[in-house]
Amino acid sequence: MRSQHDLLLKVENLETSFDLGSRVVKAVNGVSFTVKKGKTLGVVGESGCGKSVTAHTILQLLPRLGKINAGHITYYGKEEAVVLNRLERNGRKMRSIRGKEIGMIFQDPMASLNPVYTIGNQICEALLQHDAMSKKEAADRAVEMLSLLGIPSARARLKDYPHQFSGGMKQRVMIAMAMVCNPKLLIADEPTTALDVTIQAQILELMKDVQKKYDTSVILITHNMGIVSDMADEVAVMYMGKIVEFGTVEQVLSRPQHPYTRALLRSVPVLGIRRNMRLETIRGSTPDPSEMPEGCAFAPRCDFATDRCRSAPPQTDEGQGHLVRCWNLEEVRKG
Repeated sequence: MRSQHDLLLKVENLETSFDLGSRVVKAVNGVSFTVKKGKTLGVVGESGCGKSVTAHTILQLLPRLGKINAGHITYYGKEEAVVLNRLERNGRKMRSIRGKEIGMIFQDPMASLNPVYTIGNQICEALLQHDAMSKKEAADRAVEMLSLLGIPSARARLKDYPHQFSGGMKQRVMIAMAMVCNPKLLIADEPTTALDVTIQAQILELMKDVQKKYDTSVILITHNMGIVSDMADEVAVMYMGKIVEFGTVEQVLSRPQHPYTRALLRSVPVLGIRRNMRLETIRGSTPDPSEMPEGCAFAPRCDFATDRCRSAPPQTDEGQGHLVRCWNLEEVRKG
């Protein structure tokens, strides 16, 4: 059994929903996973599968209509384990963890940076809130982080506004904001979206360098399997609010067991895996999240689905740390 000394975060049976009046959408439905100290967990899946909502739930950043219905989120970074989702009525305690202990790189730097404040003000804000330091010390720390992330003339650029930075530079600023307090856990939500491939590679290398320097754990949320192959130690594959497969990168990318994971890998190129393979589409479309089928959510799109799949939610099969939520594993393995 895995020692809790190796764990930084443990999520158990998490359920998050949105009340949309006549409809209730279960965005996260029974999600469980762990994040080890100093390691990277890749969370992958199609858009709308619940990846970002899971991250926002961990940090208590759900919009007004969002609600945590069940589950536990336990953070082991402090001397005593802290159950994060019991802190709804203690905003001060949550704020002491968010930013200081757990940082987040949001999906869209264009929307996440405040256009009326300088970059320096936005980076230093977290330092002044969480650490007992002067404004000069905060500015020096901000310059150190921006320089580490490859922004030239870092001290002069503290006075600049977001519109004076390119897309790639904005993303570096977002990483600086998330990392400036040396958090033990970094949640990166699609950190390279809308960036060209050259800038993507630079940003990912910078993230790896910062992670190595500070021994930071990372939850990397993406739909890019190539990035997961390069960055992650373990992978959680999500579909319609559930984790359908979980294991090491080698297990999930080289020996996928769930029909959805297999279909996902066949639909996108992954560097170094299945070379010269013709890409395929995943037939059908995702169901309405407010009208989920009784059984497996992937059954309408699955070539291996049976009546059992359509009537009962599949149980999780676990072997050597490789978790798969499917009724027909033997048939899938043969196929």
